[in-house]
Amino acid sequence: MKLSSLFMLAVFAAPLKPSVTQIANAQEPGPNRGVQEEPVSPDKKRTESVGPAISQPDRADGTGNPVLGRDRRPLYRLTKSDVLEVSLTFAPEFNQTVTIQPDGYITLKDAGHLYVEGMTAQELELAIRAAYSKQLHDPVVTVLLKDFEHPYFIASGEVGRPGKYELHGPITVTAAVAMAGGFTQQSKHSQVVLFRRATASVVEARVLNVKEMLKHRDLNEDPSLQPGDYVFVPRSLVSNIMRFMPVTSMGMYTNSATF
Repeated sequence: MKLSSLFMLAVFAAPLKPSVTQIANAQEPGPNRGVQEEPVSPDKKRTESVGPAISQPDRADGTGNPVLGRDRRPLYRLTKSDVLEVSLTFAPEFNQTVTIQPDGYITLKDAGHLYVEGMTAQELELAIRAAYSKQLHDPVVTVLLKDFEHPYFIASGEVGRPGKYELHGPITVTAAVAMAGGFTQQSKHSQVVLFRRATASVVEARVLNVKEMLKHRDLNEDPSLQPGDYVFVPRSLVSNIMRFMPVTSMGMYTNSATF
């Protein structure tokens, strides 16, 4: 082989050195230069195509499991004649037993008068804590209901046993009349009146046609009683007339032979 041919073969077999321009381009920063892309799984692609994840609704809005305590009855609210035991954990000298007065106030030892009617026990604890905060630093107050007036309703008028009855759980007007001995023969079923005190000076009245309720067996309009409700069953018009008619005249008007 000739010497010139060997020289050309050696030149082509040697590795090529990068030029200065190629080195500068290799060192020039870029958004994706030198970063190895991570492979994307099919599940991730599917999630990104749908969009951001939709947050699940809270169970408290009724779409999930029911919230504990939602169906609880309303908390008891204090009323006149309730007896309360007030305890201050770190100031036992202020422990006391108070009774709610007819005007709705209680008298606290060295703290004056406080209107409490309509409060719950928890609300009263906060109120007493505020009343003693001027004398004590961050007082801890506990209120215990020792004695209270049991809920009641009154049935009057043309019922078998008029009087005052304890209200044990929810009952309706018709159930209250049944507890009071039912309707008398002189009662007017179509105008039973339910009285309910809305405020200290306002009393609401509602006339109920119990006769139609019982006739059609539709008790949807039979309201539930609240503590202190007053159910009055009036006397029928015929009964009122009979009260003022002589006994001798009654036979003439009630004897079918006279018509």
